[in-house]
Amino acid sequence: MNTPSYDKVHLRFKLNGSYFDREDLMEVAYSYIKEGEPYEQSIGDFLMDWLNEKSFMYVRTSGSTGEAKPIRVQKQAMVNSAIASGDFFGINVGDSALHCLPAGFIAGKMMLVRAMILGLEIDLVEPSVSPLEGLDKIYDFSAMIPLQVENSLPKIDQIKKMIVGGAPISSSLIDSLQDKSSEIFETYGMTETVTHIAAKKINNFSNSENLATSNFKILPNITIGIDDRGCLVIDAPNIAEEVIVTNDLVELVSADEFQWKGRIDHVINSGGVKLIPEQIEKKLAEVITTRFFVHGIEEASLGQKLILIIEGRQDAKLLENIKNLSSLDKFENPKEVYFTDAFLETENGKIKRKATVEKSVKP
Repeated sequence: MNTPSYDKVHLRFKLNGSYFDREDLMEVAYSYIKEGEPYEQSIGDFLMDWLNEKSFMYVRTSGSTGEAKPIRVQKQAMVNSAIASGDFFGINVGDSALHCLPAGFIAGKMMLVRAMILGLEIDLVEPSVSPLEGLDKIYDFSAMIPLQVENSLPKIDQIKKMIVGGAPISSSLIDSLQDKSSEIFETYGMTETVTHIAAKKINNFSNSENLATSNFKILPNITIGIDDRGCLVIDAPNIAEEVIVTNDLVELVSADEFQWKGRIDHVINSGGVKLIPEQIEKKLAEVITTRFFVHGIEEASLGQKLILIIEGRQDAKLLENIKNLSSLDKFENPKEVYFTDAFLETENGKIKRKATVEKSVKP
């Protein structure tokens, strides 16, 4: 079977219930830009970029670990990514899909590419924290961020198969998904890899599967390794022109599976002990139900000290529960706890850790 080209639109592609070929889509894009809501204007901008004569486009990174910046991505790489996702998740021609992510970022763009390339019937809704509100239709496939999933729990079974990315999924949210009929996967990826290159199931396990042994499994035509820091290295010639060296600490389980530990640029060196915030946050999630994160700030005797930032009002009972949390090692106990009304976020809802700490921790 020949690989589809980026300049072709699948004959079965539908947008909001209507068939569109390439020429028709140009008119739709123009209409969205001129007359649409802000989210439709963003979709129109993407479609105009996708349908022009260039073989590449510029895509913005999320800005969660630094300033958001544009990177150049080949359109055929986006097609190859869409095909790999279709194979991995079993997405079929004619499947219905819900688009509820901002089209200004790679995840939202790729939902549209999958629809155009794989022949999906995709409906557009304005991106919000509760995208299923007011919807009764059953969809075969969708992609959300964890906050959207959390706010959609009573209706999540309207999506038969769901991919979730953009931020780590909390243990409490995973627990809430175990009685849902939807098949839900956590994804791993970044703008540079044209969205996800690996995924793991987080609910709906068969008798031979369970969450404890669920590892990220790479998509087709990708090779992984680790560098001398213990960080993931990705060789994906169909979607990235160069080998990608990440800052993600991982444990390789097999040639095509890994466990994600955390970001090396988040690691805290406290008195010579290296602490991985994401591992500590998993334990703290047992008692903290609002958003939070741990961070390292400079301290004369330790080098860095571990602090905890919680979104919400100060809560004496919560502080007591944290203090009594038996799963925390002594080095993992936060030296200080700060409460803040609201975290600072990127445009697509990722927490700006450093900026939030600077706002919350007064000298």
